[in-house]
Amino acid sequence: MDPSINPPPTDEELLEIQMKAWRKQQHEALKLDSRMSIPYGARLPLCTSISFVCGMALGISHGSKTAALRFRAENAHRLPTSPTGWYLYHKSKNYHTGLGGVKEGLKMGSRIAFWTAGLLAIEDMCDRWRGRKDVLNTVVASLSVAGGFSLWNRFPITTAARTAKTGLAFGIGYGLVQDAVGYARGRRLGYVDFLMGAGRRGEKEESRYERTTI
Repeated sequence: MDPSINPPPTDEELLEIQMKAWRKQQHEALKLDSRMSIPYGARLPLCTSISFVCGMALGISHGSKTAALRFRAENAHRLPTSPTGWYLYHKSKNYHTGLGGVKEGLKMGSRIAFWTAGLLAIEDMCDRWRGRKDVLNTVVASLSVAGGFSLWNRFPITTAARTAKTGLAFGIGYGLVQDAVGYARGRRLGYVDFLMGAGRRGEKEESRYERTTI
């Protein structure tokens, strides 16, 4: 036998090749069926991490300013009178400012991450219950989170209505973006198929009417 000719693969090697191809096919199908082409198990920690970082950045900015103003107000009656006193004053102020910013950043980051996780969980639950992924599930999730946020903070009716409007706008915008990305990658959308089917039926009826009138 010529040693340059590769021997035929064994049954174990064929089975391994088939398993690899099957896993790749399943992974591609999962990506195609997932929102933003990211499975829920990976999208949940990714989105919550991003929201936590954004919330922490906002919290640090807001908390540091608030802590600095509070420190100035608490020490307005005992301002230092010497260079050493001013040095210690600013050093203590910077410490309180940084500490207040970090505390507020952790609080705000945790709150935003919690509500983000709730939105994604409700959205995924609606996806599984309805058997389809579209903008309607995102709107339901965003309105549910807006309602829960209003109840948690005991907002009055006017503020709760404003929060619901914001949640509705966010749900529609974010849901349509997800649908556009999924549709571009080949995922079927029920309302798009319905609209396109209605359009095709209208064209057929129009062409049939033209043939009968000729």
